[in-house]
Amino acid sequence: MALKYSRQREAIKEFVMTREDHPTADEVYMNVRQEFPNISLGTVYRNLTLLSDMGELLRLRVGDGVDRFDAATHPHYHFICQECGSVEDLNVPIMDDFNTHAGQGFKGQILSHSAQFYGKCANCLKTNS
Repeated sequence: MALKYSRQREAIKEFVMTREDHPTADEVYMNVRQEFPNISLGTVYRNLTLLSDMGELLRLRVGDGVDRFDAATHPHYHFICQECGSVEDLNVPIMDDFNTHAGQGFKGQILSHSAQFYGKCANCLKTNS
């Protein structure tokens, strides 16, 4: 069954696509409300979940209990600042051979992996120096 077009869903997706900071659902909601004042937070959550389930967005769980969303759906790594909580894409090659190494001695089949890197972002380093 084809998914019915939704202007609200399209606005949610377009907003996330304009961002590189991996916004939370609350941040998406606050922005999309400017165009759709009657949209509910539940509608935003449902559409973000749907878009991530469809593979049009990535849902990131970075350990702070708040999901973040990324329009870059290709395999890539993320950096999480332990001071301010910002999330950034890392521009490093994906280590596909890591799947092979991890699979040695494993009876199943490893198809992919994810990795998150932690430290202090450039802004926090500047602030603390």
